[in-house]
Amino acid sequence: MRDTVGPTASFPRPAGLATPRQLAQYLDEYVVGQESAKKVLSVAVFNHYNRVRSNLSQLQESEVSSAWGEQTPDGCKTVSSAQVHPHPYRMPTTHTTHRDSTPLFEKSNVLVIGPTGSGKTLLAKTLARVLDVPFSISDATSFTQAGYVGEDVEMCIQRLLITSGWDELRASTGIVYIDEIDKIARKTGGMEGQRDVGGEGVQQALLRMMEGTKVTIHAKPSASGSNPGPVVGDNRLRGGRPTPPEPRSGTYSIDTTNILFILSGAFVGLDDVLKRRMNKGSIGFTASLSHASESTQSTSVPFFTPNHKTLDNILEMVEPAGKFFTSPFIPEFISRLPIITTLAPLIPSDLLRILTDVRGSLVSQYTSLFGYSGVEVRFTTLALQEICLQAAERGGGARGLRGIMESLLLDAMYEVPGSNTKYVLINESVAQKKHSALYWTRQDGSAFWDVWAKEERSVDK
Repeated sequence: MRDTVGPTASFPRPAGLATPRQLAQYLDEYVVGQESAKKVLSVAVFNHYNRVRSNLSQLQESEVSSAWGEQTPDGCKTVSSAQVHPHPYRMPTTHTTHRDSTPLFEKSNVLVIGPTGSGKTLLAKTLARVLDVPFSISDATSFTQAGYVGEDVEMCIQRLLITSGWDELRASTGIVYIDEIDKIARKTGGMEGQRDVGGEGVQQALLRMMEGTKVTIHAKPSASGSNPGPVVGDNRLRGGRPTPPEPRSGTYSIDTTNILFILSGAFVGLDDVLKRRMNKGSIGFTASLSHASESTQSTSVPFFTPNHKTLDNILEMVEPAGKFFTSPFIPEFISRLPIITTLAPLIPSDLLRILTDVRGSLVSQYTSLFGYSGVEVRFTTLALQEICLQAAERGGGARGLRGIMESLLLDAMYEVPGSNTKYVLINESVAQKKHSALYWTRQDGSAFWDVWAKEERSVDK
């Protein structure tokens, strides 16, 4: 058994990361908005590892008590602390109780609901970078029931084992993130007697792992002497640092009792279900009124005014026990996800921050990309606002921004490398596709800055 679990990850971390608030502040640097989801995930991860540390401590104390007097020749105890911690800088234990009075804490898995492009996967990847624990990301669309073509559900545990450096103890206290979970809903309307190998069969397999079971992983060293392909969280992706050790031949047994499962999905159509529920009204005792069509629901003012404050994100009204969930998912599966958080659709102001403010913003990416060719590219404020409006109309959240940027810069990325162009300007007219990007040579630098400054001054007015 490992004596210590040191801070082996090689990525930079903010000093003193210890509390849920500090974890949420780190997420703020990469993810725009979604304050509720950041708070829920930060608290869930922090409490989970406090739970793991408490439960493992009690388990080890009971093992020591049952083997009282059994010591190694040098007088040391045979069982040592795993020292599981949710962050690189452990917090000192300030509150201790007698082990007999400390209960065994139950696990609280998390379900994240939000439209596509709202930041679900980015939240998970950012957590993977900041946490000093094994973290794997899988896609539920590839899962099938054991024995059929596709990935077995146990593959998400194998990815977790790889990111832990084939350390069974660390893998058994990691985090598994599964995206597109709404794609494993039970199929309806199929042929009678046909097995639902990609729906209910996958739910049953995930149910056992979320509850806690032993998963056996068969592994053998690769013939080329290298590890399997890249997995999110793998140390081989972190600036050329040492690679995880090769797996030993044989089997690994992973207990999933202390593994936190975070599931996410878009759940297309859920917002329409909630809108219809909100727009229902009644007169007298039994009569009910509803709008005639979906179009009137979005444009008409309801006859009845609600007494409560209108929610900015309608998905916050979701109820796990509602028919929308109980119909496509088995009840036991949903009940294993007590924590539910939702992400709101991104509005143009959020998209503007994604373009310019967050770490690794799209503008900074394309600026660096042109910089490799010795070219400086500039976007005016009006151009950025126009790009965000187009992305909001197109839908798809933040993913729509990259498509628009690629379309705007395609000609420039084709023509500029190898030419005498030094400056590229994207203004409002270019963003509206009235003409192509504007180019200047090195000798015309003053003209470039004059045009850029002129449009910026019009914004200030």
